[in-house]
Amino acid sequence: MFGLFKKKTELEKLQEEYKKLQKESFDLSKSNRQKSDAKLKEADDVAKKIDRLKAENN
Repeated sequence: MFGLFKKKTELEKLQEEYKKLQKESFDLSKSNRQKSDAKLKEADDVAKKIDRLKAENN
């Protein structure tokens, strides 16, 4: 309840975006392989951003 208005960190936003892109890629894999691969590439780019952000914080 107290976290209701808590702002999301950059890391949390990137993690949500990564999950969303992975799901879209999976859904597209059933119908359009090229679009699925493009979404997977986008998810990979977001994962690299997440890794960089984690490395900066440590």
